[in-house]
Amino acid sequence: MPTFRIASPEAADAHAVLVEYFTLRAAEFPGGTYSPTYPTAAAFQDPDGVFLLLEDDGAIVGCGGVRRVAMPDGEADVFEIKHVFLRPETRGRGWGRLLLDELERRARDLGARALVLDTHHTLEAAGHLYRKSGFTEIPRYNANPNASVWLRKELP
Repeated sequence: MPTFRIASPEAADAHAVLVEYFTLRAAEFPGGTYSPTYPTAAAFQDPDGVFLLLEDDGAIVGCGGVRRVAMPDGEADVFEIKHVFLRPETRGRGWGRLLLDELERRARDLGARALVLDTHHTLEAAGHLYRKSGFTEIPRYNANPNASVWLRKELP
């Protein structure tokens, strides 16, 4: 069973998995217009967020983060799920759900009342996971040029 490790997204091992993630996204993105934005450590520091590496037998197999986000309407205590990635060879094992559940747990611990995320409609497996986890479509809340779908989950 994989384990989680808190890391700075700017640390060498975290950066390497993010490079892999962004390279795969750019290769698959429609029209070849994907523009990666590497996360900063400041955005994922307690009490405003956390960045996790998913490890299996000592190897990094994925990552994801959750961070406090400023909503356009000023709503407080909303956190955003970002950079959820699993290496292709690990997919289909339920680890995406494991990672998403852990990010939600960490967000709750940080005081989140709701989670939001953006994704692209071509990421069908991710979209299915998010919807199955209770996320529902909402209007655009950010200007991410790589996104075509915005989702939200209330945390009672």
